[in-house]
Amino acid sequence: MTAAFVLGINMAVAGIFAVAFTVVAATNRSARGAWWLALGCGVGIVNAGLEFLLRQQADPVPVSIAIFLVFLSALSFALIGVARHYRVEPPWTAMATIWIVTVLLVPVVFSMTYGSLSRLVLYQLPYFAMQALFGMMIWRSGRRQPLDLLLVALQAVGATLYLLKPLFAILVGTARTPQDYMATTYAAISQSGSVVVLIATGLVMLLVTMRDTTAEMIARSETDPLSGVFNRRGFERHAEAALAREGKAALIAADLDHFKQINDSFGHAAGDGVIAHFAAMLAEAAPSEAIVGRVGGEEFAVLLPAALLSDGRLYAEAVRAAFASAELPVLGVDRRFSASFGVAQWMPPETLPDLLHRADTALYRAKSGGRNRVCVALGDLPPTPVRGAA
Repeated sequence: MTAAFVLGINMAVAGIFAVAFTVVAATNRSARGAWWLALGCGVGIVNAGLEFLLRQQADPVPVSIAIFLVFLSALSFALIGVARHYRVEPPWTAMATIWIVTVLLVPVVFSMTYGSLSRLVLYQLPYFAMQALFGMMIWRSGRRQPLDLLLVALQAVGATLYLLKPLFAILVGTARTPQDYMATTYAAISQSGSVVVLIATGLVMLLVTMRDTTAEMIARSETDPLSGVFNRRGFERHAEAALAREGKAALIAADLDHFKQINDSFGHAAGDGVIAHFAAMLAEAAPSEAIVGRVGGEEFAVLLPAALLSDGRLYAEAVRAAFASAELPVLGVDRRFSASFGVAQWMPPETLPDLLHRADTALYRAKSGGRNRVCVALGDLPPTPVRGAA
């Protein structure tokens, strides 16, 4: 298999991935890095084309320098794309440093004897540094799912490959001139290694993009757009999963008091603002593992995993007091609001609907008892001692 044939495969693979990432970017706005990844693959096609053009040059230096810098550009664009996807800031300082060093290396590298070990090492050094940044950036993003770890491993392999290329050149020999590069065994080995890493990285990155896009779609389908917390579907799914994991939990049902009057007096926009403020208070006061959901118009539910009835009551009292004393100038509404709460302790093997029903029963007692208060489910209270009992 000749290097020219492998390079042609590289061009085709880069083109396929360029189209694939372009389609992803065009059809999914949340795929933040797809445009950059498509650009990186597109520039990779240009780089391969320059490799074919090099054979026709009487003076190979201009095209050789272009190949050197264009491929580094392709890596840079891909690095920005990966950073955007992982929602981290691209390592601009490190990238700028690599580019400055690379530009300074250009007159040095291309004045050296072609095929010498020192030239081979300096030529591959910027590629190694840029590829290493890929893995470091993904690792520092904190995402460690299997596909993310596989992507980090592939970047390590790619970076190592750049370090090994000078060794391969020494072992199998390389061309005497740049124009003869494509006819060497070293070129075939180098291009073969590159195409394997390119295909593997591209496929894994596409899988990562699809995984995260699917997760975002599920999250959007389970999130209430007004309050920013889970909708009923999302709350029930996550709450049931939490109950399956935990041995105990407390559930708080909450309802805004006299909400119809707010809408009637100040309009639905003001009512929406009150709902958003109340949801924010529920979420901010809850521990990180809590599941907060808007399960009705002005009705909310909060599941506190690994919590007791007393924990749920303390949480509900804290939110109740904060909300009742807060001044919420929502769309010109200058008044205070209140909410009522019902708290229930999960008692296995009851189901989530049973738990919600008991919390709602306690909530209705809080409503009928005057509102702006917290009531607990009677079934959770300890039995009252009987006087005279032994």
